[in-house]
Amino acid sequence: MEVVPEKQQENATWLVTEFFLVGFSNLPDLRTTLFALFFLTYLVTLSGNVTIITVIHADRTLHTPMYRFLAALSLSETCYTLVTIPNMLARLWMENQAISISGCRAQMFFFLGLGCSHCFLLTLMGYDRYVAICHPLRYSVIMRPTVCLGLGALVFCSGFSVASIETSLIFSSRFCRSNRVEHFFCDIAPVLKLSCAESASKALAIFFLSILVVLISFLLILLSYAFIVAALLRIPSAAGRSKAFSTCAAHLTVVIVHFGCASIIYLRPESGGSPGQDRLVAVFYTVVTPLLNPVVYTLRNKEVRVALRRILARSHVILK
Repeated sequence: MEVVPEKQQENATWLVTEFFLVGFSNLPDLRTTLFALFFLTYLVTLSGNVTIITVIHADRTLHTPMYRFLAALSLSETCYTLVTIPNMLARLWMENQAISISGCRAQMFFFLGLGCSHCFLLTLMGYDRYVAICHPLRYSVIMRPTVCLGLGALVFCSGFSVASIETSLIFSSRFCRSNRVEHFFCDIAPVLKLSCAESASKALAIFFLSILVVLISFLLILLSYAFIVAALLRIPSAAGRSKAFSTCAAHLTVVIVHFGCASIIYLRPESGGSPGQDRLVAVFYTVVTPLLNPVVYTLRNKEVRVALRRILARSHVILK
């Protein structure tokens, strides 16, 4: 049953003071199954990302820019899932779908900030691979620790700056059309539809911001890989080309999945699909994609696997 928010009457307009997240309330028979599935997936995702961060921190051979950025990506993924999945699980368990406007704004801010930072971080990781393969002799100078730290800070500052602009645009006016958010968390399109003010101009501004973040980041990654492919073609042996490209394979897989999902949802002025279809895509990029990252980076990365075995062997010796 829908939770009716408190309302106040002003100029004959009912103003919403809290939202009702529709979520999966239309699937009451699957509530327990969905809770179990999402909870197990979340535990695996959290364990995988924490393992990557721990291995990179503990093994000195992985103290390189590439793996520092990977640790930052895992930390970003961990925070990204914390913003949406625990709330979704709580609402599945308690059947309480209400969320305050301030709570909705905070959730959207952190979700968008981490999502944008994720795009920029993947771009930075692509640039790191470009420097490593195309300028190997100057790699240690170009990607020195102070530069990496500055670039990492710029990534997250830029991501949260974009999120601040977008959330300010969305929450600058009151909400009065309905209190039903057709989603399981506070995302841009379903919340913007409820605004009292004309939302076309806001939607257009947010659309162009999304293009700047998603499309330009993706094009910069493609540019990095264009130079990488050109450099690989100059390597005479097939074994040498394979070894060089193997360091890029995991990153490229994550890029395709992340930017593919982001494009489906955000690179359109208005929602082109039904709320149910949007929720299905959202489940993929908030639940499945974060699970994919640690799996890809641990199973496809030989150095991470070796470092993990080395740490486990040391732990076994200590326990003896």
